[in-house]
Amino acid sequence: MACEGNGPLLHGYLDGELDLVRTLEFEEHLKTCADCAAELREQQVIRQSLRSSNLYERAPETLQSRIRAPLQAGDVQRKVVPIPRRSVLAWFAAAAAVVFAFILGGRLIPQLGTGQQTNLIAQEIVASHIRSLQPGHLFDVQSTDQHTVKPWFDGKIDFAPPVVDLASEGFPLVGGRLDYVDGRPVSALVYRRRLHYINVFIWPSAEGQNATAAVQVREGYNILHWTRGGMTFWAVSDLAGDELKTFADLLRK
Repeated sequence: MACEGNGPLLHGYLDGELDLVRTLEFEEHLKTCADCAAELREQQVIRQSLRSSNLYERAPETLQSRIRAPLQAGDVQRKVVPIPRRSVLAWFAAAAAVVFAFILGGRLIPQLGTGQQTNLIAQEIVASHIRSLQPGHLFDVQSTDQHTVKPWFDGKIDFAPPVVDLASEGFPLVGGRLDYVDGRPVSALVYRRRLHYINVFIWPSAEGQNATAAVQVREGYNILHWTRGGMTFWAVSDLAGDELKTFADLLRK
């Protein structure tokens, strides 16, 4: 449950109804309030589940015809529709189908939950990238020196993000900041490619193996995420997809 007085702000933030100032203020609040952060994640999961569910069942044409026929003929008397008796084998087959559905559902539901979580994170990543492009929000520490940016995070987060400078490859480091993704504080490193900015969000990974996902497009921005060395990485930019992949390959070396 959201902390006292912040319920309306949380729902306004979730629906995108807050102005920029209130949005930034509420995001600062989320960094220190576990109750509001947990409530926000729960509301996001519920919303995504409702959007991806098919909750409407259309009546079959045969049922509509059976209902309309006596009304059109002027016969509104009740008619008893005989229900055929099922054989024992038919009941066994139905029971087997139910058991199979439970087994299959038990295997698929965790996968669906993981996919929904990934989609929610991708939405947060794009929203955070867009907000960072507002004047004065791109950096907390502005520097091209990795030995200045990396120590800046000490004591501000509970992990040490890997920071490398790729200026020699055409992707110079320009700074970093604290951000908030997936219910926790994360590090955001900022790189540049010509006039394009690249945000790289980093936090400890729950996955045991290194993995890389394909480039995806959301709201006109290219996104790529991978895990390596116990860390989760999400890179987002309006840079072309092939250039973003080149950047990610360099960062993974």
